[in-house]
Amino acid sequence: MRTATAIIAALLLVAPAKLVAAGEHAPFVEPKLYVAKGGPAAPQVALTLDACMGQTDLRILDTLVQNRIPATIFVTARWLRKNAEALAIMKAHPDLFELENHGLNHVPAIDNQPTMFGLKTAGTEAAIRTEIQGGVDAMVTASIAKPVWYRDATARYSDNAIRLIHDMGYRVAGYSLNADMGASLMAGQVEKRISAAKDGDVIIAHINQPSRAAGAGVAKGILALQQKGFRFVRLQDVTVSAQPVHSGV
Repeated sequence: MRTATAIIAALLLVAPAKLVAAGEHAPFVEPKLYVAKGGPAAPQVALTLDACMGQTDLRILDTLVQNRIPATIFVTARWLRKNAEALAIMKAHPDLFELENHGLNHVPAIDNQPTMFGLKTAGTEAAIRTEIQGGVDAMVTASIAKPVWYRDATARYSDNAIRLIHDMGYRVAGYSLNADMGASLMAGQVEKRISAAKDGDVIIAHINQPSRAAGAGVAKGILALQQKGFRFVRLQDVTVSAQPVHSGV
């Protein structure tokens, strides 16, 4: 059972992902998410890592375990099938890792356009539901607690998808700081982005690209934040909101 201290089931504030003319409606949304601020003496951030498919970046996982840094990991069914060893490590450290739903096959939850960043979208509400539920079923099969949060591929959604996710009883996992741009950035860029995080940020990065340079930057960036005195929290442990909030709110 989840032991969240104070999770707000707030309706997410969503921002258009691209400019549209006055009176028109953005075809998709990119939700923002923040955790409660810890204050100048104890700033805090939530590190969220997507495990989309493929392998596991042990540069990141080992850094988290060795330095006792909590993180929320969004797993797909595809990743779960091929990463039993990494999953065992995460499950062996329940105080560090919160596991949440990233879907069945890493499909964008969009039903009003055919592709997003080169990925084929779900296309229909029925397909979105299948993607969400497939991820849940895979997690339950792997003896993982039923998820609270859902994040799709690309972290962009159609309005119908946002409504459906809420109707299914899940929260949409937005973010406020994109650390690695889909693991496409160089290590130095990623390190700089993470080390510049602000109190209350929700960071998104990837833990499934061990062959890319970005992972080294993720590991260095989180250590830099730790050295600055930042505390890392999981989504299940703190107050969350679509806008920056202070502790105790």
